[in-house]
Amino acid sequence: MKPASPAGRTVSRQVLADHVYEELLASLMDGRLEPGAVVSIDGTARELDVSPTPVREALARLEHTGMVRRVALKGYRVAPVFTREDFAELMEARLAIEPVNARLACDRQTPEDLSELERAVADLRTAPRGPSFAEYRDYLEADERFHRLIAEQTGNQFMAAAYAALGGQVQRFRLFGGVGITDAEHAIAEHQAVLDAFATGDPEQAAQAMAEHVQQVRGRAIADAPAG
Repeated sequence: MKPASPAGRTVSRQVLADHVYEELLASLMDGRLEPGAVVSIDGTARELDVSPTPVREALARLEHTGMVRRVALKGYRVAPVFTREDFAELMEARLAIEPVNARLACDRQTPEDLSELERAVADLRTAPRGPSFAEYRDYLEADERFHRLIAEQTGNQFMAAAYAALGGQVQRFRLFGGVGITDAEHAIAEHQAVLDAFATGDPEQAAQAMAEHVQQVRGRAIADAPAG
């Protein structure tokens, strides 16, 4: 169903693409689109009552996150679930990037930067954590925002780009489970520890807190991941 257009104006292409992206993301996160499934551009366009163009744009965005893959001459397929080996490689990359981001951001932070991180942690605490994506979407957004803000606050375009390259890969271990957020209390406490380190203004403490957080996430994710 197309989103309503205010005052009768035509809905912009970007708004439509965002709408399609959110609908496809929810289908992925809730497991309605299973690993290996073909995602039909024309079929999705008919289902959502839009033209194929915003569907193509949404799928290109999802390809960047690693959630779907484009296959030559065959269109898009849902990516397979991460294995333990995939998780290990992803977390190795996070450990290489995010503690450095925390050190640089803490060293260069402004009061406004710290306030933004405080808001992200506050939002993380209050966000719903139910089993459906609609119920935990805000939690994931606050989680991702916290890490993205730190990357942006480094003031280093290449470090920010390195974090951005991980994209939705960071959240792919949530896919296809249908169980919502199961590690919230641990994750919130770890985010708070990073925030507390930023509040001290000690870059090394911030880097250490971030490294400990990523290591804890790695342990939880690998324990839950399928082997092979």
